[in-house]
Amino acid sequence: MFEASDIREWRNHDVVDEDGHKIGVLESVYVDTATDEPFFATVTVGVPTRRRLVFVPLTGAKVGPGYLKVAQGKGHVKKAPSIDTDGELTAADEPGVFAHYELPYAPGAGGERRLARR
Repeated sequence: MFEASDIREWRNHDVVDEDGHKIGVLESVYVDTATDEPFFATVTVGVPTRRRLVFVPLTGAKVGPGYLKVAQGKGHVKKAPSIDTDGELTAADEPGVFAHYELPYAPGAGGERRLARR
């Protein structure tokens, strides 16, 4: 797994599913605020006039020469919650990202957000 601090090296590389099908291009990494570990990536998908960023978990992700391979299938990722390419994930939308992948969600003890963009 790569470190969140290394994201500059992986931005704009292809993101593929376990079968090697291209999902899109890596845009950024969101870390778990409790651990500061990479937890989700945003992936640019869509046609040039209708691009958006979808969220994909980094659990089980592997890096290869010029790509990031994620454990989720392309179809499932493309249906994930998304934001505009210049958008922001709101606190209200954060639980939906976890729910799409059936991942447990709990905000911080003081109600803090669970994800932070790096």
